[in-house]
Amino acid sequence: MRGGAQSHLMRCADGHYYVVKFQNNPQHRRILVNELLGTRLAARLGLPTAPVAIIEVSEELIRLTPDLVMEHPRHRFPCHAGPQFGSRYPGDPRRLTLHDFLPDQQLLQVQNLHDFAGMLVFDKWTCNTNGRQTLFLADRSFTGEGAGDVTGGLTDSAGGASGVAGGAYRTLMIDQGFCFSAGDWKFPDAPLRGLYARNRVYEGITGMQSFGPWLERLENRITERVLDEASRDIPSEWYEDDYDSLLRLLEQIFRRRTRVPELLLEAKKSNRQPFPNWV
Repeated sequence: MRGGAQSHLMRCADGHYYVVKFQNNPQHRRILVNELLGTRLAARLGLPTAPVAIIEVSEELIRLTPDLVMEHPRHRFPCHAGPQFGSRYPGDPRRLTLHDFLPDQQLLQVQNLHDFAGMLVFDKWTCNTNGRQTLFLADRSFTGEGAGDVTGGLTDSAGGASGVAGGAYRTLMIDQGFCFSAGDWKFPDAPLRGLYARNRVYEGITGMQSFGPWLERLENRITERVLDEASRDIPSEWYEDDYDSLLRLLEQIFRRRTRVPELLLEAKKSNRQPFPNWV
């Protein structure tokens, strides 16, 4: 797969395909924590994410699969065996067409375009130091994960069932690896961080009230207990058995919830002017 983490597309024992990130990826071991924790929290807010799983990859499979390697400028290293992070591919890759870009006309046909506002709330909260990554796919082919249905069907921002009416595409928010500033587990906030590359997706934002549903969920749904449950089964290898650092991260995540409106205002005031209809 494309990307700096050198992910691999793998068919797993449950019959589904997963985009798998390995512990010895070139970016940082902790991005596996960020992916699992971040995606679970985004789903808790009702945002359109893919189901995630801890994928066990055996030494035998790596030994028998020459492509399971990490490429470095002068060397190739085998992928590490053990628990890895997996993000479920939204269908059969032999039959499903995914897009990472849509022209403006098709972009306006995205049924859940409003979810970009919610995802910006999430990205500001978690200090995603990468631009927002997303995929677009035909509405009927989509199977996702959200707070309303963590096992399958996507729900819209109001909690209703998704359907094809109102749009030819849906968007799926992917790649939470650079939340919490990737492997640093710090929060170097900046006005443009977390924004999607095209302002067109934010045309529906007319003021802070446009972020209201997600800010309310952030306050009411993200409790210390929820954070504990979301992080409880993270393999200790992913954070090198440094549990104190993981606890500090969770404490900071909880405290930062109240900062999000301020961070959104800073984005509004930036030279980019990402919200053209905010008056």
